Amino acid sequence: MTCPLFSPFRQRDIEMRNRIAVSPMCTYSCNAGQATDWHLAHLGARAIGGAGLVMAEAAAVLPEGRISPSDLGVWQDGQVEPLARVFRFLKEYGAVPAIQLAHAGRKAGTMPPWEGGRPADQQQGGWPEIFAPSALPFDRGYVTPTELDTAGIERVIAAFVSATQRMLDAGAEVVEIHSAHGYLLHQFLSPLSNRRTDRYGGNFENRTRLVREVVSAVRAVWPERLPLWLRISCTDWVDGGWNPEESVELARAVGELGVDLIDCSSGGAVPDAVIPAAADFQVPFAEKIRQESGLATGAVGLITEAKQAEAIIAGERADVVLIGREFLRRPQWPLAAAIELGETPPLPRQYERGF
Repeated sequence: MTCPLFSPFRQRDIEMRNRIAVSPMCTYSCNAGQATDWHLAHLGARAIGGAGLVMAEAAAVLPEGRISPSDLGVWQDGQVEPLARVFRFLKEYGAVPAIQLAHAGRKAGTMPPWEGGRPADQQQGGWPEIFAPSALPFDRGYVTPTELDTAGIERVIAAFVSATQRMLDAGAEVVEIHSAHGYLLHQFLSPLSNRRTDRYGGNFENRTRLVREVVSAVRAVWPERLPLWLRISCTDWVDGGWNPEESVELARAVGELGVDLIDCSSGGAVPDAVIPAAADFQVPFAEKIRQESGLATGAVGLITEAKQAEAIIAGERADVVLIGREFLRRPQWPLAAAIELGETPPLPRQYERGF
């Protein structure tokens, strides 16, 4: 009998061969927002390594929505074919091709980590202006963002829609909307970053309005046959910030709008949050949302071992595990995990004789 971690997972018309997904991980290796040979090699290796779904890194829906000048972008048609090439390869080797759509908001325009990770000036490729729900900089040394007006909000929604249509053309089979880690949509959700007094600020209904509008607009152009995921930070880890109860309520709301899975992360809204990182520390969020909203969930955060991942799925704490750093260390993690759990590894034919 197949163990739960290696059982198929079907949503709408798309089936993952197992419950293992590669988390979107920024690699800061694009040229003018375009994917490169790096992405083919990096993401393709994880498909060959047996992942059920491989999600490309956060792709900015607007140029000023990039975290860094080296980020992936999907704001223009010329960025489609380089990603289509990657997605074709992922699918050929058994992985569902996926993309995360994002806007960095007040955390936009920084240098890559190996160049310090601090805000970039325009000579370094930074943006002349960044945008957020309120004119509050993320931290000392960061640019004070411009508060989005109604026209700016409408432009953001339209950009998510256009990006979604491009990713359909590219061959993506799952789209994930990024509303976590202190980026723009999360900034609207959190009272720590949203001080607006209009219909996009204040109470829960208003703070969640933009996320709901983006979800509705994306679902309207994303085919019924394809799943739509939403990544959220289930808590800000700060008193007075976004919290797990609000996350459940949001999950219920977006589920009615066509979201199929909540990718359950946490943190990122403010720089001084104390996050109790440890193995499985975010899994309870996925379990809570799954149980209380009825939506499928993805568990993330320091999931590194086969038996650990198997216990999460077997215990019905989540439907999928999304693994990031361990896939950097071990691109073929699913193959090793299958062997450890007594399963037949999802080998490409080129590897069969070797194993």
